[in-house]
Amino acid sequence: MVENVIIMGAAGRDFHNFNVYFRDNDRYHVVGFTATQIPDIDGRVYPAQLSGKRYPEGIPIYPDSRLVELIKQHRVDLVAFSYSDVPHDEVMHKASQTTAAGADFIIIGAPYTMLASSRKVISVCAVRTGCGKSQTSRKVIQILQAMGKRVVCVRHPMPYGDLTQQIVQRFASREDLVSQRCTIEEREEYEPVIDMGAVVYAGVDYGLILEAAEKEADVIVWDGGNNDTPFFKPDLNIVVFDPHRAGHETRYHPGETNMLMADVAVINKVDSAEPEKVEQVRKTIKKNNPEAIIILADSAVLVDDPELIRGKRVLVVEDGPTLTHGEMTYGAGVIAARRFGAASLADPRPYLKGTLAQTFKTYPHIGTLLPAMGYSPGQIKDLEATINDCLCDLVLSATPIDLTAVVSVNKPVIRVRYEYRDNSKPTLEDVIREKLGNCI
Repeated sequence: MVENVIIMGAAGRDFHNFNVYFRDNDRYHVVGFTATQIPDIDGRVYPAQLSGKRYPEGIPIYPDSRLVELIKQHRVDLVAFSYSDVPHDEVMHKASQTTAAGADFIIIGAPYTMLASSRKVISVCAVRTGCGKSQTSRKVIQILQAMGKRVVCVRHPMPYGDLTQQIVQRFASREDLVSQRCTIEEREEYEPVIDMGAVVYAGVDYGLILEAAEKEADVIVWDGGNNDTPFFKPDLNIVVFDPHRAGHETRYHPGETNMLMADVAVINKVDSAEPEKVEQVRKTIKKNNPEAIIILADSAVLVDDPELIRGKRVLVVEDGPTLTHGEMTYGAGVIAARRFGAASLADPRPYLKGTLAQTFKTYPHIGTLLPAMGYSPGQIKDLEATINDCLCDLVLSATPIDLTAVVSVNKPVIRVRYEYRDNSKPTLEDVIREKLGNCI
């Protein structure tokens, strides 16, 4: 008996699970994907050239809101939950809807979908979006480069455009970001790594991506997305924790899985978190994964000319996913505004344009910050118009990219950067050299 399957996702983990678990499996017939979290990723088709010989017309991608309807319409036997950074209770609500509609509900075990590499792999994952995973990945790359290694960074997927053009993507220059029509979210992840002289791979088919990356790497650094588990089997698994959200490490899927699988647990943002929250996270790690090596780290906030902030009314633009499904109520931009004496934060809500109004409706906790949303050219234009209409003295841009390269702003912009710094011993380099020094 062939089982009809729906894969629930957000244009990332869902496609990977299909490719490695369902695509060539005669036991299953995938009738569709559902999509959530990211704007405008439903209504597409997973293309035939990626779907394999069993799906000559490709596979439709539906809105997540149609899940129960689709289960009944297609007599679905199995729903595979395949996206990340979701509260545990929400996962179980989806499970309840699924089983009530008559289908089984599964979460595929993380090791089943990890591809083995001929190169050494260091993975950097997190327990929530916005923990500081990307800056930790960049530090790992920097350490390996100083050791004389050829490093390739493979990033968790963000294929929000034409999937046939994103099967295997390679980024080695800023020109590649333009030619491959990267969204703001993609630029936030790729641009800082490219500026370090490293190559970034991403895309849709991570089997093909791994083959390409292995040809030019001594070590592959897996840079995870949200709080997802690695797509590649790691030789060293680093997981980043955020004491500003102490307790979240046991309340979100699959962040708790990452905690349990961690070889190294990095408690980040120690320089700005309350000491008792840092200790709370440390105790949680010790209780649940006592073998993990715990490292304390700072998320250093860097501003070129901080005196320009003093006394000003500032509009703070923060990393988009961190504010939306990451649920943070502030980031590095707010820290910089407070630390360097801004008079007040400008409220962008009266000036929201187009799609940004819906973003704030979906995520009302955002408040007086502006997420750097840019999943489409239209949304980038909405962001630009919102910034330009907002009454403020200057813009504090705490997205990892040069925002002025993407939007034209009619007021001064000050970049706020943040980077990984070791807080104490052992350092990240100490652990990498101890665990893998003789192997890479």
